[in-house]
Amino acid sequence: QGQLVESGGGLVQPGGSLRLSCVGSGFTFSRYGMRWYRQAPGKERELVAGIISTGGRTNYADSVKGRFTISRDNAKNTVYLQMNSLKPEDTAVYYCNAALWTGNSYYDAYWGQGTQVTVSS
Repeated sequence: QGQLVESGGGLVQPGGSLRLSCVGSGFTFSRYGMRWYRQAPGKERELVAGIISTGGRTNYADSVKGRFTISRDNAKNTVYLQMNSLKPEDTAVYYCNAALWTGNSYYDAYWGQGTQVTVSS
């Protein structure tokens, strides 16, 4: 069975940075698009960033554009989320997701357990 494990979350002050990592196993990582989601207390899950299987195209939520960068290293079965200029509203549990492209949409295949990011003074 495929598995995704996130790491790198923690407590950081506003304006600080964190780098999240997500390592996949049990499936052919390079065939899957990867996405980062987040969910804050009382809020719906939000798509933060996505990257295609080859790493050639990325997408970001408007709220994080210019501050967050998604990247991947298929040789290491890892996707990253570099988060800079963090704001309190970025506080959430962050999840990584592996999905297959069907031609016009992604099919969710695997989810990580999540890692907590807290931005506070």
